[in-house]
Amino acid sequence: MEQKKKRMQELIAILNEAGKAYYQEATEIMSNLQYDKLYDELVALEEELGVTLANSPTVNVGYEVLSELPKERHEKPMLSLDKTKDVGRLKEFLGGQKALISWKLDGLTIVLTYEGGELRKAVTRGNGEVGEVITNNAKVFQNVPLHIAYKGELILRGEAVIGYRDFEKINAEIADVDAKYKNPRNLCSGSVRQLNNEITAKRNVKFFAFSLVKADGVEFENSRKKQFAWLSSQGFDVVEHYEVTAETVEERVAFFADKIAENDFPSDGLVLVYDDIAYGQSLGTTAKFPRDSFAFKWADEIRDTTLTEIEWSPSRTGLINPVAIFDPVELEGTTVSRASVHNISIMEELELGIGDSIQVYKANMIIPQIAENLTRSGVKDVPKHCPVCGGDTEIRQVNNAKSLYCTNPECQAKHVKSFALFVSRDALNIDGMSEATLEKFIMHGFIKDYADIFHLDQFEEEIKNMEGFGEKSYNKLQASIEKARTTTLPKLIYSLGIANIGLANAKVICKEFDYDIERMLQADPEELNAIDGVGEVIANAFVDYFKEERHVQEVEKLLKELTIPKEEADAGEQIFAGVNFVITGSVEHFANRNELKEVIESKGGKVTGSVTGKTNYLINNDTTSGSSKNKKARELGIAIISEEEFLKMLGE
Repeated sequence: MEQKKKRMQELIAILNEAGKAYYQEATEIMSNLQYDKLYDELVALEEELGVTLANSPTVNVGYEVLSELPKERHEKPMLSLDKTKDVGRLKEFLGGQKALISWKLDGLTIVLTYEGGELRKAVTRGNGEVGEVITNNAKVFQNVPLHIAYKGELILRGEAVIGYRDFEKINAEIADVDAKYKNPRNLCSGSVRQLNNEITAKRNVKFFAFSLVKADGVEFENSRKKQFAWLSSQGFDVVEHYEVTAETVEERVAFFADKIAENDFPSDGLVLVYDDIAYGQSLGTTAKFPRDSFAFKWADEIRDTTLTEIEWSPSRTGLINPVAIFDPVELEGTTVSRASVHNISIMEELELGIGDSIQVYKANMIIPQIAENLTRSGVKDVPKHCPVCGGDTEIRQVNNAKSLYCTNPECQAKHVKSFALFVSRDALNIDGMSEATLEKFIMHGFIKDYADIFHLDQFEEEIKNMEGFGEKSYNKLQASIEKARTTTLPKLIYSLGIANIGLANAKVICKEFDYDIERMLQADPEELNAIDGVGEVIANAFVDYFKEERHVQEVEKLLKELTIPKEEADAGEQIFAGVNFVITGSVEHFANRNELKEVIESKGGKVTGSVTGKTNYLINNDTTSGSSKNKKARELGIAIISEEEFLKMLGE
């Protein structure tokens, strides 16, 4: 008895720590499968002993409310659902009743209240009894109705979710890898609970209704199905659902299982709720679960395999993530050979060593993870040097988890943004080289400096076999790289990412030095400061950059890869010397506004972004429009000209 109580206390401590990491810190210190296994062990012990401790995760549901958002107690506690992985248990639950089966979406549960046809309040589930008021944030969800036809008091519950595509896109834009979200649910929680709803609005949060709590005066004929139909008529997106009986439920579960792989929204199972509202309510609740509904969790397809390698994947904050590489296995219809382990703490928990026999599965039938390590040879050979730059590594404790970091501030993996600027449109303009692609190439050791981009052909087979690549995308990328070999000196200077030097400054400097790169590399601050439009800050930044021998060597390496046609500083008559232009609206005679800008600058003119007293011409093909720039130009007496008129000024 005492031994079992002690084990209960151990399990509660482990599960609460894992829950805190997952819900509050967006950190995973154990796999979902391992959590469920320990949770089920705790439930079994509580049932056997007839004891439930106050801090048990079986009674404390959801995250603790710790933010600065206003708090509010729910009128009725929001209970979690009893769950099973056995379809037979669902048949027992159904008996002779009809029920609705729907996705169990993996997001954040929200309660919406409408009064007089207006959205008045939105509250998160919180810990089931107290939630956070997030009304302003709910108003910027992509699909929440702000006004509805029904004028009485309406209370409904639903799930706020972010799709996998948006999750991947948003995560890719987060420079700090430590700040990246582990999964869509964490991202959704972080987005919904923002203090600034402008951030929420950018996250593409969607809301799917799954339960009507109150709508006085509306006749639903005692049917959940009719409630869902009515909610839909009021403008709500309702969770996908179907009517089932004990005879049809197994077939419908199989339907959902087939569909989950193509489903953009994360789901961790299904929900079954009696269609007969009165019957369901008559059953009451247990201490934790309502008796009118049941959750079905996917029975994970688990495969045995052998761990062949731990790949250490550096990122732009220096964090080096361990990725398990194993003999390929078929899981949920696809071949899987790798799974993120997230951090050293999880590796240690699994006692993960090369050659171990491991079991793998797909969390929510989507994300490959390690379920168990059968041989547990132990963690060894954590790299002492970064696989990208060779710099020293160190293990740090971050958010209750041990993680590996590269300590070299010049590590290429930390400078993905610099490489992204180098390939951007106004620089070398290499199409198909996104930040995500650059990050992959750098982490695989394909790119260590800018010039390496022009030699990716030596990694042709590796690139073609990378996820998201193939013959067609590889050939397209190579064609873009070859095209980029011919460029201009100003674009090369801009591509280096020298502080405060944009393309316009680079053009001015190149022109002043007659496009002579050797003279530019030897320039002193006084020479640069004397150039009109440069100034002391830019002059010092330029000189300081080329004081470092490695930067000079980098340029010399690039010049061997590039063809830069000879430009004459005074080519063409400088007819726009001292003339300031602003360009707005679409263009027709030029490929884009940048090309028009280049023509103006080649003739001595200057292009700025806003209309001021110093502006001479505003170029806008819609010369009579009421745009803000047109209005400002008229107020200041500045000429508004079309492209046709500009071409006449050029003499064309």
